[in-house]
Amino acid sequence: MRMHSSAKPFSVSAKSMEEWVLPDGVSKYKVAVDRLIQLRVFIETADRKRETTYRLNPTFQANLQKLLIHGEVLAREPMPSNITVRLPSLEDLEAYALDQWECFLLQLINSGQAEKPSNISSSVMKVFQKGLLSQRDKEAPRLTESGFQFLLMETNAQLWYIIREYISNAEERGVDPADLISFLLELSFHVTGEAYDIDTLSDEQRYAIKDLADLGLVKLQQGRKESWFIPTKLATNLSMSLADSSSRKQGFVVVETNFRMYAYSSSKLHCEILRLFSRIEYQLPNLIVGAITKESLYNAFKNGITAEQAITFLQQNAHPRVAERIPSVPENVTDQIRLWESDLNRVDITPAHFYDEFPSREVFEAACDYAREWNGLLWEDSKNLRLVVKADIHTHMREHLRRQK
Repeated sequence: MRMHSSAKPFSVSAKSMEEWVLPDGVSKYKVAVDRLIQLRVFIETADRKRETTYRLNPTFQANLQKLLIHGEVLAREPMPSNITVRLPSLEDLEAYALDQWECFLLQLINSGQAEKPSNISSSVMKVFQKGLLSQRDKEAPRLTESGFQFLLMETNAQLWYIIREYISNAEERGVDPADLISFLLELSFHVTGEAYDIDTLSDEQRYAIKDLADLGLVKLQQGRKESWFIPTKLATNLSMSLADSSSRKQGFVVVETNFRMYAYSSSKLHCEILRLFSRIEYQLPNLIVGAITKESLYNAFKNGITAEQAITFLQQNAHPRVAERIPSVPENVTDQIRLWESDLNRVDITPAHFYDEFPSREVFEAACDYAREWNGLLWEDSKNLRLVVKADIHTHMREHLRRQK
């Protein structure tokens, strides 16, 4: 507030600014300055004496002054209660958001099945295809390594992954990424559970709001004449730090020293995620019983899930009865998971052929390119013109070198 009051941007030295801070607030002050610099609200410079100085970003300063002087508010206000009827309670809205998000993730897990997702828009499916799913000709889509790892992330991290990818391909849909980011940030400052008129949205924002409804960020409702959207906690959490633990859900998993696993949940999604790295034995109405086995973990490692990711998931989702223990997952279990992963990182023997004495660097580089093209290059030494290729391509490689000569 002190810095914005000047008509022109001016710099304040770090030493002068520290004098504004009470002794017991120094640590919080340093954290605040670092965050303001990261957000580019503060611009850090050095004066002639090489002392650190700070000044407000001119664009931020101008908009802040405009807000304080004219009292501008968000582009839309909540609709009157006499127009919107039967709005869901906060509990119902949270349950709706959770159901939509779980449905979204289940369709990702089951993407290889014959039944295609029907209630996910093509815009969001493009996000799937880009980073989480891969598909070859006439084959069903399959989860990539990133897709398996995505499923073990916390909900807030998953949400930001999807939103980031959604923004990155906005131009392909004819949408300005800057406008989309602005709308998403604006949405995060709306009030959870309040109704907002859809007619206040632009055409691009209306398309986006339908995609966000698929993810559970908003709930769409129709009245007699008006239509409105209701932000859920998923939308308001967009402005929250990934390190903020206040939005984390209560855990549900108990792991015992004998590698038995009990998950107190009725969620099909929880069952499918646990199946990624454990053997599910049976499922009761409110209990999933399974075991962490060598075979189940080998399958997880093959799909790109690491030992640390599996352990972190179990720790972050530990049941409240065991979450306060240190460690929340028995050490013999976590140590064995890491050992099973290390078993796969031992030396593998691959039949190969060694090439040297190339007549020229051009021939050597052409041979390396050829081996890479056939996915057969194991090692190269560009300085001494030597390389090792898989035995599978040796015959083709020899013919290729003959033609090069």
